[in-house]
Amino acid sequence: TRQLNIQRNSRAWLLLGFMGILWGLSFSLAKMSTEGGAHPIGINYWCCLVGAAVLISGSIILRRPLPLRRDVLIVCTVCGVLGSVIPGTAYFYAASRLSPGVLPITIATVPLMTFLAAAVLGVERVSTTRLLGVFLGILSIGLLIGPSTGLPDRSAVPWVLLAVGSALCYTAENLFVAMRMPADVNVYTLVGGMFLVATIIMTPLVIITGTFEPLPWPWGRSEWAILGMAAITVSAYGMFLYLVIYAGPVFASQTAYVVTLSGVLWGIMIFDDDHSLWVWLSLGVMMLALALVTPRKDNSQPATPLEHVNKP
Repeated sequence: TRQLNIQRNSRAWLLLGFMGILWGLSFSLAKMSTEGGAHPIGINYWCCLVGAAVLISGSIILRRPLPLRRDVLIVCTVCGVLGSVIPGTAYFYAASRLSPGVLPITIATVPLMTFLAAAVLGVERVSTTRLLGVFLGILSIGLLIGPSTGLPDRSAVPWVLLAVGSALCYTAENLFVAMRMPADVNVYTLVGGMFLVATIIMTPLVIITGTFEPLPWPWGRSEWAILGMAAITVSAYGMFLYLVIYAGPVFASQTAYVVTLSGVLWGIMIFDDDHSLWVWLSLGVMMLALALVTPRKDNSQPATPLEHVNKP
């Protein structure tokens, strides 16, 4: 039994590390995708389209079709808007103006804001330690945008705030899912429905704005980056859901550390990012904030619905 537990723990840690490193790469890919002049709306459209195609096809093959019920369609629509259409487009706008090492620091605010909002709504217990973590998260963003030498260009400050706004959308999505998630629907199927709704919403948008990206062959670095991001979105999110079931939501929530750190390191390796002391301080403070906010509870205990949807 002990050997089985060791193997199980090792597998969980390997999956967490691989998933976090893969997810962290998406920040650099987001930067690459904008290098060729691709419009953020067009980039986000492809991510939604590929995600919908893969997940809906998988649901059909596995005979788990999306139930066309009112409650399911409402969840897919709200999550499609709050989890893909608005934050995805804003995120790619920010990615075109910020270094890939700064982006993962801003996205790490999702679990912090999720806890704060949940505490206000009474879903989570108020804890002094976790409130301190939220305060440190705010301080981390302040260290990023406050000092005049923090960012290479002061014009990047609004784009940092836009990235934080994207994280706020994910927070709203988390809370909505926690309250309205249908218990009898496969989560993976529901995510496919979310991407499908997002694709339907964005189709007229890319046509009206003329921002559709045709991705002509042969594909260059930007085109491969767009498809890579779509693949990571589907695979990493699927692995995250599997890890929640396999090792528990508390263990899975530690993905936020790996995603943030690997996102910064990928930026250094791919783009040769040279960060100021303020950016490194911001990263350190954000890591401490995540450590304080991450719930500590035995994995054998039942989890609250909110813990299942906390994203890194």
